[in-house]
Amino acid sequence: MGRAEAGTPKYLANKMKAKGLQKLRWYCQMCEKQCRDENGFKCHTMSESHQRQLLLFADSPGKFLHNFSKEFSDGYMELLRRRFGTKRTNANKIYQEYIAHKEHVHMNATRWLTLSDYVKWLGRTGQVVADETEKGWFVTYIDRSPEAMERQAKAERKEKMEKDDEERMTEFIEKQIKKAKKDEEDGEPQEKYTELKREEEQPLKLDIRLEKKFQPDSILGKSALVTKRSSNDVDEKVFKKPKAMPAESSSRSALDEIIKLEEKKKERANRKDYWLHPNIVVKFISSSMGDKFYKQKAVVQEVIDKYRAKIKFLDTGDKLKVDQAHLETVIPALDKEILVVNGAYRGSEALLKKLDERKYCVSIEILHGPLKGRIVDNVQYEDICKIYGT
Repeated sequence: MGRAEAGTPKYLANKMKAKGLQKLRWYCQMCEKQCRDENGFKCHTMSESHQRQLLLFADSPGKFLHNFSKEFSDGYMELLRRRFGTKRTNANKIYQEYIAHKEHVHMNATRWLTLSDYVKWLGRTGQVVADETEKGWFVTYIDRSPEAMERQAKAERKEKMEKDDEERMTEFIEKQIKKAKKDEEDGEPQEKYTELKREEEQPLKLDIRLEKKFQPDSILGKSALVTKRSSNDVDEKVFKKPKAMPAESSSRSALDEIIKLEEKKKERANRKDYWLHPNIVVKFISSSMGDKFYKQKAVVQEVIDKYRAKIKFLDTGDKLKVDQAHLETVIPALDKEILVVNGAYRGSEALLKKLDERKYCVSIEILHGPLKGRIVDNVQYEDICKIYGT
């Protein structure tokens, strides 16, 4: 039966069918030919052109398989880089967009049997960050272009400079603290900085003294001089020197001001939306896994992509990969070691000194570093966590 003539309904129907995607099992990658039904595919496999292609494949199967796999991977990664960038995206969504192009390389011609195998391979080779969830595999593209590497290097240099400034400020504060303690031990009086304050409803009085530049006796006369002196006496009564405020009530140490400013700077720099750290004890608060794990304590063995962790339950020994939204921090007993997981002192080990259940906060004592021995108050429950093994 010959082909339909151009312009006929049969011709238009065939063209419309050819545009759409057909079934994968009726596609021949070697010949790059798509058949519409089983009979057509059978006829194609029996054709002379297909037999010649099979003979070529039999000579070097590894070479053809490698080329098809490389072409498929390059197309998939190009779409991921150009379309989604470094956003975390469902791998199947990218695959659906990739196969929407009719001329794509089919996965049954590659060395990967399933999309999951391909995603795992991408993760092992370091091309993407792959993680498995209840909704399937998700991938995040790792940009290693020269521009991206240069931006990352600049960000690292900037962070290092800020860290150096922070370390210098910390050393300065530590020296000031040691100097203040030494002055207290020696009994030397310390300078106290006071604010300019005045009592309410008290008039502002100034003591102004002007130098005399002329002789009043020669110009004004004696009577005028007496009058001037009497007016000066009145002025002195009005413009009196203000009384000094009590030093104890209004004094503010310059060192405390520096420490407060430094803590605010560290709070802005170290406050993140993720808090997981290895070797901390957490509580599993999600009921999606049943009552077996609900509100059970576990230890974080490994942090995955900042927001997820591999945990091991203390009672049963079972291991899970969970998101930080399903976990909460554990507060130990007083005088036990804790880890600051968020905020200004993020990553510091401390000792739990006081617990305020009414305000949901605690007081801690820093154990290591330049600020060793410093007491930090009003630390929120979610910013500290128990250390495993303490």
